[in-house]
Amino acid sequence: MDGSTHLFVSIWIKLFFLLTPFFVLTMFLSLTQDLLTGVRRKAAVWLTLDVVIICFVLYFLGNAIFSVLGITLDAFRIGAGVLLFLSAVDLVRGTENPLQREEPGSFIVVPLAIPITVGPATTGALLVMGAEVTTSWEKFVGCCALIGAVLSVGILLVLATTVERCIGRTGLRILSKITGLVLSALAAQMVFTGVRHFLT
Repeated sequence: MDGSTHLFVSIWIKLFFLLTPFFVLTMFLSLTQDLLTGVRRKAAVWLTLDVVIICFVLYFLGNAIFSVLGITLDAFRIGAGVLLFLSAVDLVRGTENPLQREEPGSFIVVPLAIPITVGPATTGALLVMGAEVTTSWEKFVGCCALIGAVLSVGILLVLATTVERCIGRTGLRILSKITGLVLSALAAQMVFTGVRHFLT
């Protein structure tokens, strides 16, 4: 596996779990339970497009934000890692989200895109990941991986009815907890890296 392929796979896997796909799927099913299958799929497509746009903005603005605010990448890495760990704990504990849909279409951007799919922890992680890459080629590979990760989540949402029928709500809760465990490991790695660089 060459360097570009390894970078693509690494970023794709990290972003896929950062977007907490099974938790998002659970919330999506809850907020669209009274919609027809066709309308639910259309909502999934719009949600995917919204998340792609939001993630691209965050991915490319990392360096600019750090420069304007005068904070270091390692400091932000530590802060984002802590937030990510807290989010992971919520997933493992199975904390319920009380958000409810107010009217048709009002739930796609808020709360599904923000803050359920792209929450504070994911925002911080995207800013850090975007700031870590330096070359144009790495940026391009990162963008491809970002699109791949979001599309993977989008496919899950489009097939939400089928997935729910196959594994049930209990299966989704189990997958959400597994996602939380992976996120906790990613969070620990971010914090350890930040602390190590900060002390050296």
